[in-house]
Amino acid sequence: MDKNMEHVEGTKKGEVVLYALSTCQWCRKTRGLLDSIKVDYYYVYVDLIAGKDQEKIIEEIKRFNPACSFPTLVIDGKDTIVGFDEEKIRERLK
Repeated sequence: MDKNMEHVEGTKKGEVVLYALSTCQWCRKTRGLLDSIKVDYYYVYVDLIAGKDQEKIIEEIKRFNPACSFPTLVIDGKDTIVGFDEEKIRERLK
């Protein structure tokens, strides 16, 4: 896991990683949803990371979401949910 990632403990539903922006309301809603369903996840606010670390994270995001839009939620390194889609997130993490 990237050193810039923050960890939120909860019920393990696979490896859940949220790429977000600190100023994005949809990113906040996604974090709030993950918190409410008490899932174990990692997150990073990409806009708060600088230099080479930020470039590395952006390249990682582009592997899953070429548009590099936020929020980008990656589950088990293969399932990607782009944007705040409560139904898809709940279905995938139930």
